[in-house]
Amino acid sequence: MVSSVSQDVTEDLQKTASASEAQAMAEKDLLPEEQAQVLNKIAKYHVPQRSGDIVMIQSEHTGAVDVLSADLESADLLGDHRKVSPPLMAPPCIWTFAKVKEFKSKLGKEKNSRLVVKRGEVVTIRVPTHPEGKRVCWEFATDDYDIGFGVYFDWTPVTSTDITVQVSDSSEDEDEDEEEEEEIEEPVPVGDVERGSRSSLRGRYGEVMPVYRRDSHRDVQAGSHDYPGEGIYLLKFDNSYSLLRNKTLYFHIYYTS
Repeated sequence: MVSSVSQDVTEDLQKTASASEAQAMAEKDLLPEEQAQVLNKIAKYHVPQRSGDIVMIQSEHTGAVDVLSADLESADLLGDHRKVSPPLMAPPCIWTFAKVKEFKSKLGKEKNSRLVVKRGEVVTIRVPTHPEGKRVCWEFATDDYDIGFGVYFDWTPVTSTDITVQVSDSSEDEDEDEEEEEEIEEPVPVGDVERGSRSSLRGRYGEVMPVYRRDSHRDVQAGSHDYPGEGIYLLKFDNSYSLLRNKTLYFHIYYTS
């Protein structure tokens, strides 16, 4: 003997199974053109931004409701806006030459080719790519003591070809100034100028060569790098490790075609 409640449950299960079977048949019979229309409509929906966010989409053909999660591969169909790491930089060409006195004597007479990097400071020379150039070149030397030096590349549109100089109290302070509007997902260890700092710039910046100490008081330090594209080179002269000594810097920066 079967109760009326059991009969109702059985009928509901049969109806659910029939509906699922009909849905599968309808989806199977969709033409490529109809599938393309469905995907186009999906693309108009808001993309899940955080883990756990969902988007519910109802099919006009079957009435079925699909749930898309930020954790699912299907979210990529909607256009994933995750942050993309900058491409790796090709290594620079670097060399030295010994005519330090002649080099400093020549640049000492030129305007804007000499500056003092004070103790605890980092000086960043911003060099935009030039439409008539293919590579950036640099030469520099210091009086009496060494200095930290490294090169980075900012993938940003160039609005001016003017070379500018930026001074900050330390590498860490400079990072905060340049990334105050960027979200840092996890802490990054502070770089070591003695061993080569690989953390002084992050995010959209590409590393051409890390910051580490150069014997610029003994030999002229020189190098060049082929443009990877449009952007701004950041030539960083780091004296943040020095607690007592200022460093007089002589530099020559230019581009070649």
